[in-house]
Amino acid sequence: MVERFRAMMVTKDGDAQSVGFQNIGVDDLMSGDTVVNVEFSTLNYKDGLVLTGAAPVARTFPMIPGIDLVGTVESCEGSAFAPGDKVILNGYGLSETHFGGYAARARVKSEWLVALPDNMTSRQAMAIGTAGYTAMLCVMALEECGVMPGQGPILVTGASGGVGSVAVALLAKLGFEVVASTGRAEEEPYLKDLGASSIVSRDDLSGKPRALAKEIYAGAVDSVGSNTLANVLSQTKYGGAVAACGLAGGMDLPGSVAPFILRGVTLRGIDSVQAPLAKRQEAYKRLAQDLDLEKLETMITDVPLSEIVEWGGKILAGQVRGRVVVDVNA
Repeated sequence: MVERFRAMMVTKDGDAQSVGFQNIGVDDLMSGDTVVNVEFSTLNYKDGLVLTGAAPVARTFPMIPGIDLVGTVESCEGSAFAPGDKVILNGYGLSETHFGGYAARARVKSEWLVALPDNMTSRQAMAIGTAGYTAMLCVMALEECGVMPGQGPILVTGASGGVGSVAVALLAKLGFEVVASTGRAEEEPYLKDLGASSIVSRDDLSGKPRALAKEIYAGAVDSVGSNTLANVLSQTKYGGAVAACGLAGGMDLPGSVAPFILRGVTLRGIDSVQAPLAKRQEAYKRLAQDLDLEKLETMITDVPLSEIVEWGGKILAGQVRGRVVVDVNA
């Protein structure tokens, strides 16, 4: 008899979407050479879009959501991993074109997997998740552009969210002066505990952008886009850099070429979904080294998979602070 396990399925009938649990077997999963017994997943902004149907992220139905997972290898057809190995998966089309982490098991390609660092637990890996891994890619991009501590403050927009929270903690530990932007004034103590030196209101960056504004920031990590990103670019110092990784405020960029051609500002786009394996491995090596795991713990909200649909609405409404770790077996 085939062993069955619980999976959260998003189905669609015409324009009507529904989300619920189904009991399935490994043979019902999509193709892949590796089966993973999943322990935890996460809740990211993209997960909220899939769960609520607010945007057409999922491109095939039915779909198991969850763009992250961590767990133990049950079987691997190749030599990349052995049964019992702990592995992490972020992105690679999970919950878009391939079944994701909101199930007790996943069948995926071994080349998508990163070994869990020795000094990191499964829960900590998902507290990092795509958001934290993306934050690390942003920090690495700023370093590659020559942005160093002592050159001026680094701005982090959407700072109380997942990417922002991890970015603040990473940059602070690396010695940068961090300015955190948030629309929730009540989160100031939380952000300062993570390492932010000062807070700016989201409203200060959401108005109509000027071509050039006063030079303030040596660099920035932006997860908002639209007017916010345009304003950030206009306030970036000569030779500075901005790592852009999100679109919570919109996909448009209503700015000017002035920061690029008059101040030599660099805009680096950060893609975490299809980033090559070597870059992923380096990001997790750096996270294990440079992220204060005690600070990480203060970001975590633990949620059972049975409650994740409600939390999907919360993250889209900006009601989630830090990182949500999802116990897929609860």
